[in-house]
Amino acid sequence: MTGASGAILAREALRALEADGRVERVHFVASENSLRVLAEELGVSGRNNLVEKLLSSKTRKIIQHSDADVGAAIASGSHPSDGMIVLPCSMGTLAAIALGLADSLIARAADVTLKERRPLILCVRETPFNRIHLRNMTLAAEAGATVFPCIPAFYNQPVDSEGMARQFAYRVLAHLGLPQQGAFVWKPDEGREQGTENRKNYRTLNE
Repeated sequence: MTGASGAILAREALRALEADGRVERVHFVASENSLRVLAEELGVSGRNNLVEKLLSSKTRKIIQHSDADVGAAIASGSHPSDGMIVLPCSMGTLAAIALGLADSLIARAADVTLKERRPLILCVRETPFNRIHLRNMTLAAEAGATVFPCIPAFYNQPVDSEGMARQFAYRVLAHLGLPQQGAFVWKPDEGREQGTENRKNYRTLNE
């Protein structure tokens, strides 16, 4: 998690990962700048017990690392991993990853993920994009990353920001091979008369 707006997206992803029985271990890294965003957007302050604060409960599988700890397990390609998500991904973090700076644990872990040909999903958050942003996204994509902008969907008619964030997190996790129950899937019925409520065109994975 880095210092871009969208702390609620990271929280919903962590909650889904904690509840997913297919996931054995999650390594969580919050950059220094992300702590201010957490305080401003979610009212969560401090680095200690950060995961428990986001989950509102004890964690069984999430390990928290300092972004300054470049010697952590996930900084090595020998450590097994099924992929990495940067959510949200600031433009500064994108630049560090695109240029291979590896100057923090997040950037180093991303560099390792790319060199080991593992999935790397960068949920970039900025608007509008300038040419530097676009070039860095191109560099990251050419290196093997998936650029997955923090753009929520509206066709599922979300009733609040938490539901919107949850559905976005579900989309990201599905892209990593972890489809979630309760995620909306677009399946328009053939022959349905026009004017029918859009919500009837959705089916959830647990139906």
